[in-house]
Amino acid sequence: MKVKNSIQCCSGRNLKVGIIVVAVAMISFAFGKFTQLSEKEPVIKSKTITQVAIIVKDIDKARHSWAQVLNVPVPNVSIAESHPSRPTLYHGQSSDAKSKLAFLKMDNLQIELIQPLGGKSTWQEYLDSHGEGIHHIAFAVKDINGVEKQFESLGMPTVQLGGWNGGAYSYIDAQKDLACIIELLENY
Repeated sequence: MKVKNSIQCCSGRNLKVGIIVVAVAMISFAFGKFTQLSEKEPVIKSKTITQVAIIVKDIDKARHSWAQVLNVPVPNVSIAESHPSRPTLYHGQSSDAKSKLAFLKMDNLQIELIQPLGGKSTWQEYLDSHGEGIHHIAFAVKDINGVEKQFESLGMPTVQLGGWNGGAYSYIDAQKDLACIIELLENY
């Protein structure tokens, strides 16, 4: 009889311990799911790629070639340089970088051709390290400074930023995690 009561007592105690363990596990699972959901909030809200940019050595040759292949008008060339509204910074330092730009408008995105013209920049760095090729993909964002901080918290720093009359851009070094540079574009 004593043996039987000891078994019942232990079984009751084990049952209570088991219930507590299961309850703790369920709470932990639920909290973990809640944490995962909040962590999955996208940094970039838009699911539309705005632009793909290509670094080129000769923008005149590139813009004519692209226009011919796409059967679109040859785009004009503009000069990108530091703007007082948001001066160009490269790795946090002021930069006198300039580049020639040409934009081909497609139905679903824009192709940007970039020919570096000197000065320290991610454009020149890319050309020197990789030659011609795809430099970045771009997304339109709101609160560009806030989105930069979100990427920074994920270990993806801003390598270059600047602006123009009516907008701003930031290049995010996402090479390690996303195998590319991400450009953030905000129009004011």
